[in-house]
Amino acid sequence: MEMTITKTETAAEEKLRKAKSAKLILLFAMVSMTMMFAGLTSAFVVSKSRADWLKNFELPTAFYYSTAVILACSVTFYLAKKAIQKDNRSAVTALLLGTLALGILFVVLQFAGFGQIVESGYYFTGEGSSITTTFLYVVTVTHLLHLAGGLISLLIIIYNHFKQKYNSTQTLGIELGAMYWHFLDLLWLYLFLFLYFFK
Repeated sequence: MEMTITKTETAAEEKLRKAKSAKLILLFAMVSMTMMFAGLTSAFVVSKSRADWLKNFELPTAFYYSTAVILACSVTFYLAKKAIQKDNRSAVTALLLGTLALGILFVVLQFAGFGQIVESGYYFTGEGSSITTTFLYVVTVTHLLHLAGGLISLLIIIYNHFKQKYNSTQTLGIELGAMYWHFLDLLWLYLFLFLYFFK
């Protein structure tokens, strides 16, 4: 009996250690990404002093909608995490698939925003481009690349969920996914507000 308790405690400790390690690695990655975007936005501010900087550039309306959509992703992922803690598998399925749909919609709206910029007569590269739109493109596409990682991880989480790898005692994958998506959402909110007030 004593040996069984010891094994159970050892397994629980190992599980906790792995969870802490995984969260620490993810946190380190998020700090690194934050530093990269801090560098990009700093370069953006410095470039505003250039003579060819667009003074009256307006963000496309699709970016406003995409901001609301990506914030909704955080809500659905948070609710999915809460649902798995209660072993409500049907709710987790709906919420994870909802998060995936919203994430894809965010990407579609971002590209729609790029289209609106081009329709306004501004280009990202070539003769008709400006430093303003080029910077905007670099910042948003870099975020989209990180979001692609989020979508891939979400697909893996959904796959594992259908394989019944998560339950109220095993939530690490969903927790890590939620952490990363919350980070992506906050990062985009920062970028959107930055671009809105410092354009």
